[in-house]
Amino acid sequence: MKMIWDGSGATLLSRNQGAVKAALCVAFAFVCLSFSSSNALADLRLCNKTESKVGVAIGYKDKSDWITEGWWNLDANSCETLVPGTLVSRYYYIYAVDYDQFGEWGGRAFMCTREKEFTIRGIEDCVARGYERTGFFEIDTGEQSSWTVQLTEPVQQGTGGR
Repeated sequence: MKMIWDGSGATLLSRNQGAVKAALCVAFAFVCLSFSSSNALADLRLCNKTESKVGVAIGYKDKSDWITEGWWNLDANSCETLVPGTLVSRYYYIYAVDYDQFGEWGGRAFMCTREKEFTIRGIEDCVARGYERTGFFEIDTGEQSSWTVQLTEPVQQGTGGR
């Protein structure tokens, strides 16, 4: 049996043992990459592509009720996972506030929110239940298992002629 030096100064390996260990390391690395990439693909993520810090709330329907949750605070040019794992709904609803420019991203789907961190079941009678009634915009994921939403700066209107 021919012996080879492993370079560490601690162990001598036979040529066959070294090949087996190398093959096991490659197989282990492949398995780790497979798990990490498949998990990373199944999320609802939101990326803040603006120069401002934003607060984000999300609305969705679980098996029986509408749920709204907030707030995720995203720094400028950053991303955050809002719903980890495979998406279970086709439609999700987003409301976001620009903390620096005092703008917002909203829509016509009204749901309940509040100023502090929240998870609220139901979208009816928001004000009567002590919440705010807030307009969210709809995201149609097309029943994909993962989706990324990108908030961008609003298009600037020109100041020129009419």
